Amino acid sequence: MDTGILKIDHGSDVYVIRSCHNEDGSDLLALGGEHSVEIYHISLSSTKRLASFHIGTRVTALAWSPRTLSPSSSDGWLIEIAAAGIDFGLHLLTKSVSLAEHIFPFGGGLSGHHGRVNDMCFCGGRDQESASYVATVSDDRMLMVWDLHPTLDISSWIPSTDTSLNNSSFPHNPRPQPTAYVITFSHPLTTVSSHPASSKELLVSDCRGSIFLTDWRTDPELTEQGSWRHSTLVELVEPHALADSLLGASSQWTGFAAWRRDNVDIIGATYGPRFAIWDMSKLRGGRPTHTGTSFPDRGHAFRWCPTNPDYFAIAAHSIKKGAVLHVHNVGYVHAQPSVINVAPHPHHIRDFDFMALRGQPLLVVAFGRQVAVFSLGDE
Repeated sequence: MDTGILKIDHGSDVYVIRSCHNEDGSDLLALGGEHSVEIYHISLSSTKRLASFHIGTRVTALAWSPRTLSPSSSDGWLIEIAAAGIDFGLHLLTKSVSLAEHIFPFGGGLSGHHGRVNDMCFCGGRDQESASYVATVSDDRMLMVWDLHPTLDISSWIPSTDTSLNNSSFPHNPRPQPTAYVITFSHPLTTVSSHPASSKELLVSDCRGSIFLTDWRTDPELTEQGSWRHSTLVELVEPHALADSLLGASSQWTGFAAWRRDNVDIIGATYGPRFAIWDMSKLRGGRPTHTGTSFPDRGHAFRWCPTNPDYFAIAAHSIKKGAVLHVHNVGYVHAQPSVINVAPHPHHIRDFDFMALRGQPLLVVAFGRQVAVFSLGDE
């Protein structure tokens, strides 16, 4: 394909994209750029920008709040999304039908991460508290679960390095700063995801081929030894990636893991040139149920399709291949994937996601300053 059915020219490089998978927000899309987060309403024939949040730093991760409601679903619509910046700071971004864009900064300084924040998600299952907790993972080897609405304010307002970013949000914000529950791992962490069927478990992947099903509500001080391993319920391993990392052959690799939304037992991941699928109901010592090769040099990101759960997609990492996606069917995991050529070399895909709109699976792909929106039937 060359242009897709829709295109968004962002004006600056787009580094992160996330579609909203809430039932009442499935037509919303967030773009994280060099200095800002922009929210778009997506239909099959048009795009419309709903909000723009200038956070003043490159965006590295985004996560939609379960409270989000699209204007197409409710007259009392609400946009709420968490964002991480390259400066390790975190931001809660909100806008509603009656209130303008609002930026609430948190997690900066000594209280937060000390390495790049690679991924984040809201967690808590379908509980009412699901919009109160955000999990973040970082190169600093830490998983942090943030309580956005603590009952005790343990810190005063933390000034921003640039108080001109959004004067409506500060400097006199009475909201208590979020507090974090920290679990430390042995290696840099790359992805984190929650599942709507679980209120206490997170899926965490590291850069060396391991995936951890972690109980973030367990207090390690109540166990025999306070350590992250007592919060880990299951550890999954991609054998080739782990072996290569131990031999020093995968120093440039990074892992991407994802939970299949319709089935809490199915997990997918890509490490280096390989992808792997685990069925938790058929554990085999933590080894994957299915493995295969997507891109021989290296894959980038792994996404399940929320509207057709048998589909998953992986992007090419190398710019030599251009902006290319492989779409696989888990029912025919060893068959050749559908190849989608989004744009030629020197473009490459920085990020992509499936929209949760019902009907033909819809992909959103960021390459350079452009975002293409297209259905799988248009490739």
